[in-house]
Amino acid sequence: MVIGDVMTDAYVFGKVDRISPEAPVPVVHITKREMRPGGAANVAINIMALGAVPVLCSVTGDDDGGSDFVNLLKKENINSNGIVKIPGRKTTIKTRVIGNNHQLLRVDDETVEDLTSKEADLFISTCINLIDIEKPDVIIFEDYDKGVLTEKVIEKITDEANRRKIPVTVDPKKKNFNTYKNVALFKPNLHELKSGLDVNIDKINEPSLLTAVDILLKERNMEMVMVTLSEAGVFIASGKEGIIIPAHVRNISDVSGAGDTVISVASLCLAAGLPKETIAGLANLAGGMVCELVGVVPINKDRLIEEVEKIPLLLENQKS
Repeated sequence: MVIGDVMTDAYVFGKVDRISPEAPVPVVHITKREMRPGGAANVAINIMALGAVPVLCSVTGDDDGGSDFVNLLKKENINSNGIVKIPGRKTTIKTRVIGNNHQLLRVDDETVEDLTSKEADLFISTCINLIDIEKPDVIIFEDYDKGVLTEKVIEKITDEANRRKIPVTVDPKKKNFNTYKNVALFKPNLHELKSGLDVNIDKINEPSLLTAVDILLKERNMEMVMVTLSEAGVFIASGKEGIIIPAHVRNISDVSGAGDTVISVASLCLAAGLPKETIAGLANLAGGMVCELVGVVPINKDRLIEEVEKIPLLLENQKS
């Protein structure tokens, strides 16, 4: 189950052949437009691409954008029973302008205010009802700081998940960073870790990262913490042990959506009972693979399997 902020990712593709005489900006001649479900919905799409069945819970506005978003879910064969429409709230739409295979501009049309207490209660009851019906193997919080995951929502659903012994994984953002507790896997990037804990990490090495992560493991009762380190790979820790998994060399085109892929793969690996080194290794590999493509694109399961077979250590960890 994926719970969090959703949005529509709109793309305008085109060719750039000159600079505007009106201002020093490129002129994009449009060749194609696309609309895709984004945010937590992209996590759900990644989960489906990996062969699992996603259950998506989120909030949209009761507007044209919300209706368009539900239609996009239908095209992806994702059930919209967990989508709560709130009158007066704006559905988030991110429009990216892509010229010559490079992102030139992004325009966000959105509402980021927190759900009211009444709206949060409605959303929580919708989520818990679906948890009892669907009985998910893992619950993923996909936080984009758009107001759906309030402190009340996070704490109540985490408590209900723990009561049912369902592992919770988290892809956090800054606002709610310190709200998350009692979860199975917490996945910040390095910037989020430093700003969330207000710590300075001068060197990216296992001892310095473990010192920072130890706060989350001990004080907030997290079983595992996985920190994405961009070109340096990922760091994963549990208990008193941590390890850096180096990044694989890739031709990076666009990092959009890579974090969604990482949390999707890591969560499914966790639900499957794989060891932490394999969880980090597979998630790291998948995140790098989607960065080779332009736009927010889900992982291709067959390509991922092909890549895994080239890495003996990952296969060895899987067997263990």
